[in-house]
Amino acid sequence: MNKAYIVTGAVFICLGILLGAFGAHSLKAILTPHELLSFEVGVRYQMYQGLALLALGLNQQTILKNKWPYGGFTLGIILFSGSIYALSIDRVFSLNLSFLGPITPIGGAILIATWIYFIVRVLKPVN
Repeated sequence: MNKAYIVTGAVFICLGILLGAFGAHSLKAILTPHELLSFEVGVRYQMYQGLALLALGLNQQTILKNKWPYGGFTLGIILFSGSIYALSIDRVFSLNLSFLGPITPIGGAILIATWIYFIVRVLKPVN
């Protein structure tokens, strides 16, 4: 059991639930349908990666011997979902956060790379 994975995953899941409810109830009236859909994508991906961290942390015989998945999932969630949240509310609050646009695919690439690393580690024969 890895408490850092479990706690981080649980925090991301809890925040995902809070942000999802906030989006569905509070932002629904002020965001365009496209902005709301983008916000929901951020929540959905945050939940997926949070669940992955939780599952990895609960694994008693983890195949992962380093911090790459923890750091990859955590950084990927922050960059991917965080930039989507910010860009979704940008127009409403006139924050001019368009510079965050390129951050979203970087976060997505980190998440993809982390999953590929995980797949390779699972398929690698145990020595």
